[in-house]
Amino acid sequence: MNKSSTKRPFVRPGALDKIEHLSYIAAPLSKQPFRSACQEFSSPSHQASGKVMPQPDNDVLQRFLFEQSDVRGEIVSLQDSYQAVLANHRRSDQEIPAAIDTLLGEFLSAAALLSATLKFDGIITLQAKPKNKGALELIMADSTRHNNLRAVARYDASNAPSDDQACDFRSLLDGGYLLITIDPAKGERYQSVIAIEHDSLSECLNTYFQQSEQLPTRIWLAADENRAGGLLLQALPVQLQSLEQRSELWQHLTLLVDTLKVDEQVTLSHRQQLHRLFHQEELQLFEPTALQFSCSCSRARTASMLISLGEKEIQTMLDEQTRIDVGCEFCHYVYQFNAEQAARLFSTEPPTLH
Repeated sequence: MNKSSTKRPFVRPGALDKIEHLSYIAAPLSKQPFRSACQEFSSPSHQASGKVMPQPDNDVLQRFLFEQSDVRGEIVSLQDSYQAVLANHRRSDQEIPAAIDTLLGEFLSAAALLSATLKFDGIITLQAKPKNKGALELIMADSTRHNNLRAVARYDASNAPSDDQACDFRSLLDGGYLLITIDPAKGERYQSVIAIEHDSLSECLNTYFQQSEQLPTRIWLAADENRAGGLLLQALPVQLQSLEQRSELWQHLTLLVDTLKVDEQVTLSHRQQLHRLFHQEELQLFEPTALQFSCSCSRARTASMLISLGEKEIQTMLDEQTRIDVGCEFCHYVYQFNAEQAARLFSTEPPTLH
């Protein structure tokens, strides 16, 4: 994608306009201020007592709300689902560079945070491609409102950067674009295209929020070889505060989150992170939502794809080989169709897909 003549990244609005600003239906963990609920974890007396410190959260997303204000947030931590994605990649014959590992973690975290705000049942997909073919050809992640996550990266191992090279988001995807797609279970699909003109996925998404007609929104993403995480803040329509009060609080909160380090996002529990950032604020932390890796591929969907190629094309493939193997890029499951099964796809009788 060619860059525009100005420094403002190209943004095609639409997709994220379908994301809600607030829909809290879960009961809070406690009516007490979050500060009092978490103070003990960082106190010297707690540490000196030898009590077990809270472990990092695993595959959960939590919402939180600042009391008596018009700002809300989400925080996510991934481990098992992230490792499942990496394990699927390692089933290929190519070694995965660490730089691409961490990008997969960030894409998964972003998809989880954004899907949690969908107004309807559907899938949100984040996909990025570089302008020119290089080591990383494509990276994408998607998440459903049913909390299923998956991700994939296509890369050329012969051109992939080694672990000791400084290869970040910008260098791997320079000049390319980020595509955000929201695919409702019912209704029209929405897409937005964002030029990659920043050094991180977080910055690209934040630029989108700034350029589109959204309420103020910021996202912070992090990942290492073991875990991934993210935090999102969003201002709400003015109800409990004046616009000036909300703006002052927004600036204060975002400056605090800017101090959060990558290792803190991937090693601290949600309560520890929120206490570390907002111990002087009063907020409600809502019950966690469990996330998991899950692939939506199926034999039926694979059969539909083969049918779309046409009977002539399928027959040409069978003339060259005894069966058709179709592998899923996300989970590496291989669906096999022999000549009889492939022919049945184009018969008047419904195909047998078991």
